[in-house]
Amino acid sequence: METLPRSMHSPLISHKYCNFSRIKNMKSRQAHIVSILGISEGINHGRITKSLQHQHDIPIPMIMEQRRGFENTLNIPADSRKPSSELSLLENIFSTLDRAIIKFIDPPLHLSVDPSYILCDNFAPVDELSPTECEVVHGFIPACLDGVYIRNGPNPQFPPSGPHHYLDGDGMVHSVRIHGGQATLCSRYVKTNKFVCEHQVKSYIVPNIIGGMQGLGSFVARAAVFAARVVSGHYDIGKGHHDFDGKLRMNMTAHSKIDPETKEAFSFRYWGTRPYLTYFRFDANGNKQPDVPILSMKQPSLTHDLAITKKYAIIFDIQLGADPMNLIRGRTLVSVDPKKVPRIGVLPRYAKDESDMKWFEVPGFNIFHAVNAWDEIDEDGGEVVVLVAPNILTVEHFLDRVDLIQASMEKVTIHFRTGIVSRETLSTDNLEFTVINPACVAKMNKYFYAAISEKTPIESRMMRTIGVAKLDIEKREDNTDVHDHTVARRIYGDNCFGGEPFFVSREPKNPNSKEDDGYLVSFVHNESLGESRFLVMDAQSHTLEIVAEVKLPQRVPYGLHGIFVRDNDLNKI
Repeated sequence: METLPRSMHSPLISHKYCNFSRIKNMKSRQAHIVSILGISEGINHGRITKSLQHQHDIPIPMIMEQRRGFENTLNIPADSRKPSSELSLLENIFSTLDRAIIKFIDPPLHLSVDPSYILCDNFAPVDELSPTECEVVHGFIPACLDGVYIRNGPNPQFPPSGPHHYLDGDGMVHSVRIHGGQATLCSRYVKTNKFVCEHQVKSYIVPNIIGGMQGLGSFVARAAVFAARVVSGHYDIGKGHHDFDGKLRMNMTAHSKIDPETKEAFSFRYWGTRPYLTYFRFDANGNKQPDVPILSMKQPSLTHDLAITKKYAIIFDIQLGADPMNLIRGRTLVSVDPKKVPRIGVLPRYAKDESDMKWFEVPGFNIFHAVNAWDEIDEDGGEVVVLVAPNILTVEHFLDRVDLIQASMEKVTIHFRTGIVSRETLSTDNLEFTVINPACVAKMNKYFYAAISEKTPIESRMMRTIGVAKLDIEKREDNTDVHDHTVARRIYGDNCFGGEPFFVSREPKNPNSKEDDGYLVSFVHNESLGESRFLVMDAQSHTLEIVAEVKLPQRVPYGLHGIFVRDNDLNKI
């Protein structure tokens, strides 16, 4: 087990990014979320405007005034940027109604949706950052890392005034562009229709999907106000969507799977009414193919991911569901059905309907993210599908007590001929946010990498990751009762937390290259110093040795998923 170099360590000092204060219209504490000043476009050579993140007790109006000075960097047309004094009377009425909902209708805030609680420390949002050069403070960046590492995450542009879950709000993309061994950080909001409209009125318009659905009364009230905004023309609900020439009429998952050989993408969407899940794919040219409704899914399922093999798409029907009827029953939108038996569905990946779909019950198997899947043939010549994924053992805590979520890494083998489903535990460590060599998608792989969750998380706060582990699926177990296929591990150090790792092959075009010949990259934040860094780790090392450590000019909040795009692929865009 290894930790970060000494340069990332320091004695524990007080360091916060938000402060708490009673706000008249809130039923709980309101965050004093601070931000940093905007920076002009272009690359800043080591200079960055003084951060406000280390200051305390800054009033929200002052913060918002500083944000208004930042709007010139958002690429929003000048004629659409109106100060609050010029807002229409109707918009002021809408804002008054929003405040009334918070004051009179919202139930008392649970910690999991209390913005003053969940948007603190390195969960607090930051402002956009123009391309800014970074300093390599340890080692050197390998020459093969010529491209950009991009990672997304929630980053609300305004301090939330009502219930707000960590997964709600606007999205921000943080990128590290690497060329010639040098790194440049840039952070940009995702300019969705929601973001642009809310930026114009300096307030929330679109109701939060998770945090805002804590009760029927407040949900109906917010939906009514939002509908009034749409009807009055204050929000264009159909603007800004890429719908693949009208063929994608609704939502889709963020976890499409791309076959590295055929370049096809396989995807799906889930919904709160039938069909609860719809499967579809895109050809190598990005043309969406017809929908395949999965009508054999009889209940809502909060299916987040899928897996593919060379023959099949693997679909998951889990106990966690998003059922609109829950609001009528006085429950939250997302809930767990303890009587439901989770299932794995195997559908031919070029299916035109679900007639050839096979379902297999897998009791207690609830999956958010898949590692990989592949086809095999058993000793009797029967078809077999193998799936590797973390099983969420405490799915009932998915939203309100995420600190209590525990996972067990499993290998699931499905025998078509007999219908037998066998399961093998690969690790009992709390591992998630897994990644493999992208060239191994839909094929048998030996290694995968996963983020290690912290051992003592904070109540109702999103879990942070304390390190990264490398697992060998083929590792032979000894005669003990311990199930652990971990072959390498790195712990980031005291009060240092990271995120999802991403694997970058050293020689992606070399067919003889070993599967683990490459590097792991990730953002890591030192909460004692209030400092974020970009790490490059040797994926073949027994200690996942750090070969490069890049100091970032602005902290990067904890986020979700990332990808590395090589420079030659960027040039094709």
